Amino acid sequence: MANDNGHNADQPLTILMPSGRRSRVESGTTILDAARSMGVEIESICGGKLTCGKCKVKIEDGQFQKHGITSSSAHVSPESEEERALLDRMNSDPEHRLSCVACVSGDVLVTVPEESRAKKQVIRKSATDRAINVNPAVRQVYIEVDKPALGEHRGDWGRVQSALKDQWDMDVQEIDIHVLRKLQPVLRKGKWTATATVWHEKELIAIDPGYVDNAYGLAVDIGSTTIAAYLCDLRTGEVVATESMMNPQVTYGEDLMSRVSYAMMNDDGLDKMHTAIIDALNKVCARAAKQIGKRATSIVDAVFVGNTTMVHILMGVSPVELGGAPFALANRDAMDVKARDMGLKLHKAAYVHILPSEAGHVGADNVGVLVAEELDKQDDKVLIVDIGTNGEIALGNVTTMFSASSPTGPAFEGAQIAYGMRAAPGAIERVRIDPDTKEPKFKVIGEERFSDEWNLSSDAPLEEQSNQLAAGICGSGIIEVIAELFLAGVINGAGQFKKDTGSDRVRFGEKTGVYVLATPDQTTTGEEILVTQDDVRAIQLGKAALYAGAKLLMNHAGTDTVDRVLLAGAFGSYIDPKYAMVLGLIPDCALDKVYAVGNAAGDGARIALLDKTKRPYAQELAHTIRYIETAVDPSFQDIFVSAIHIPNKNDPYPHLADILPKQTEETTPDDSAGRGGRRRRRRRSA
Repeated sequence: MANDNGHNADQPLTILMPSGRRSRVESGTTILDAARSMGVEIESICGGKLTCGKCKVKIEDGQFQKHGITSSSAHVSPESEEERALLDRMNSDPEHRLSCVACVSGDVLVTVPEESRAKKQVIRKSATDRAINVNPAVRQVYIEVDKPALGEHRGDWGRVQSALKDQWDMDVQEIDIHVLRKLQPVLRKGKWTATATVWHEKELIAIDPGYVDNAYGLAVDIGSTTIAAYLCDLRTGEVVATESMMNPQVTYGEDLMSRVSYAMMNDDGLDKMHTAIIDALNKVCARAAKQIGKRATSIVDAVFVGNTTMVHILMGVSPVELGGAPFALANRDAMDVKARDMGLKLHKAAYVHILPSEAGHVGADNVGVLVAEELDKQDDKVLIVDIGTNGEIALGNVTTMFSASSPTGPAFEGAQIAYGMRAAPGAIERVRIDPDTKEPKFKVIGEERFSDEWNLSSDAPLEEQSNQLAAGICGSGIIEVIAELFLAGVINGAGQFKKDTGSDRVRFGEKTGVYVLATPDQTTTGEEILVTQDDVRAIQLGKAALYAGAKLLMNHAGTDTVDRVLLAGAFGSYIDPKYAMVLGLIPDCALDKVYAVGNAAGDGARIALLDKTKRPYAQELAHTIRYIETAVDPSFQDIFVSAIHIPNKNDPYPHLADILPKQTEETTPDDSAGRGGRRRRRRRSA
């Protein structure tokens, strides 16, 4: 029996987030078993006996266009009294179910909470060592306050103002209501000495009796996929704690347009996504503070960066206007908002400073990169590429600066890839293919050895066997395997599998080929991990969009070359520059001039947190850089189509002359490739 979509109703579709893995399973299969069949491990200590409660998941309700699914909690077996009682004892969310007993009966989108994941997401967004002038917006100063006397009517707040002016030359005119409520008992407890916490020398946001030295600030990079937070000592500038987690909004769409669409299509879509990010930020803040034995209420200042869609949702502002031309922002400039007004559980009077945006799809995160790398102060022509589900690109130097965004899609994160997954233990992250035998070897996250060095015998220690096996392919792995397939002559420059490789690793069905990357004995599921023609195509389209954006900026800058290429972001930090260039992800450049700069967006937020002079500098950069709208540029499509070829159909790569294979006659995609169509034509490369 088939459903409305033509699929067998006895095999409903199950999608697991945030891993993005999907599969059709037999109706009646538990979510836990479905997850295991897909190589996704969910904590389950009791083995389904309803005693541990570790395997909780959330069934999402609604229509998810990006995934082509209508999910409902009614599409799983009803909750039993025993299950509900266990969840209630654990104070679990009422929407949670236990995956060991919840059986699939229809299409479902399932969110696996972070605490339920047996293999935690690896988030590579650590802070980079940078020289930062410590001059924060929030300062703590010790003051001695005049005692009240008969006939003197200033009030205690007036006396604090006088002390700040006389002893620190601070003209503080405002006091937060929460500080005013505790002001008098604090002064008397401290015997008229106190530590005043002042924001921008104009508002008193905290006061403590006697001498205190414990001012902490938080810099946060809210990415489409991950959240990274850096807790800093505002006196020394030291990063005292780092926390990160998956952005829970991936459930509602992996790329920005999917989230905009979700807000459009669902009346409560914005509220769900807003609540999800605020809850996640509160968790990250609490965990960071706990690392140093503090509470999140100790955090007295914060700076946030994110792309424009993330900032809109963070502020509870609908991102719908960003979904189509002219891509209007609600607000382009920097904002200072009380944390409590955003629902954030920091210090009651703390402010959150949000860096400005540049344009509709280049946001505060890219401004953070500009602040960190000081693009406007460089003599070289520098290209900065922040690779993610939405690629942000900047090109410039001391003379001029340009920026653009490219809709690269989620393929670089492992999504839209047949055996793709996010960076977690078991994900294939490094690949090498022998050009003669076409045999691969690979590394998985959590195992230092390549697969040809693994001990797969039954007498190997159980833990060693588990760590070795592959569960899927993450972003860096898919980049490397496609580049290696090209270098080894398994695919041609058009990205098509060749039929004359002589290797049984390459197979052909009725129309397209696949490559066997991992054999059943090398995987957690006991099934092969394949690289499909659709996988290659998804990466080609993503890399072409990124390259086309960079090339467009080069054209506007009047240059055919760049002196340096900086790879920013978590993905940029881990991708091998050689493979990025072989694939044609970035323009030609000397390989020793292509390097990662870490989470530059997060570093920019941290710089603005610790040095208040960088906040107006960020505002100036956002207004100075010239944004190029790729969507309406008449040359974008031609550049894009050329860039689908590996590494590029028209643009040379002289720095790869000794690496790239000599190309012969091959089939290439036509100009309609970027719009989903294709025709075949023959060409002979020079």
